[in-house]
Amino acid sequence: MNHLIDQIKNHPDYHDAGMILCHEGIVRKTSRDGKTVTGLRVHVHHQKLQETLDFYKKRNGIIDILFEINDKVDLNIGDTIMRLVVAGNIRENVISTLTDCLNTIKSTVTHKTEYYETNA
Repeated sequence: MNHLIDQIKNHPDYHDAGMILCHEGIVRKTSRDGKTVTGLRVHVHHQKLQETLDFYKKRNGIIDILFEINDKVDLNIGDTIMRLVVAGNIRENVISTLTDCLNTIKSTVTHKTEYYETNA
């Protein structure tokens, strides 16, 4: 996460920032419906991802949004799935942008495949 924050701090408009907000999603051991998860893979529609980031970067007060995702490998419990960093002028703008951007990414840009424990 630090390298993303450092990138934000090197942005030419960083002097206008009042907040940097970060999200790191990790693989948890239980699915939303209670199944035991053994791993996960994320599939990304990269064009939609770029369009989403570009859209939210235009919001009032937003300086930059950076994103990275582990979509090339199977992930294990505790592994980082994705990181999202939003920098902006005031907390109302930054918090709402991170929330909306994250929800859009999870609903329209990514699809996850969870692997479950099998009882033989």
